Amino acid sequence: MSSAMIDAGRRLAATALAIALAAALALAALPAAADTQVRLNTSHGAILVELFDEQAPATVDNFLAYVRDGFYADTIFHRVIPGFVVQVGGYTADFERKATRAPIENEADNGLKNRRGTLSMARTNDPDSATSQFFINLADNDFLDRATGKPGYAVFGRVIEGLDTVEAIAAIPTGAAGPFRQDVPRETVRIESADIVEPAE
Repeated sequence: MSSAMIDAGRRLAATALAIALAAALALAALPAAADTQVRLNTSHGAILVELFDEQAPATVDNFLAYVRDGFYADTIFHRVIPGFVVQVGGYTADFERKATRAPIENEADNGLKNRRGTLSMARTNDPDSATSQFFINLADNDFLDRATGKPGYAVFGRVIEGLDTVEAIAAIPTGAAGPFRQDVPRETVRIESADIVEPAE
């Protein structure tokens, strides 16, 4: 092989390497896929939440199905415990329980923790009984996390704006109402609408 052919081969190899590196850098420069955001417009202000699409896929899909259906409109915060949680997503202001989809599998083994400001699915004693109701943690509630012998409560999102609104709801005096003996806000607090936030271009 002549030296000219060798030089040409080296130039082609160098060009190919440069193109490959440029392509790799271009891919690296692309932003990571953003997690889905939902705005909960409540009677006390807006709460913007970010969903953990990858860590809790089934739970997020379930939640978004209810959002798209308009299910959460006019559901009330029916359980409010300062320093613990605020819970919503199952009852109307007349304490009529809304019909839900089938229960989903508990995804509490996703490594996410019940930290202040996170959203988790409410359920019964059956670990796989969550449907539409969810709660927002007002503190780091470690005892709600999955552990040996404890199925835990599945975290699927977090508040990124409006935690002050959540705290304002938590500060409302509570008492007995409807089928509940305690923890119901004496002032009706409801979700007026829940909307998926389109990503900015």
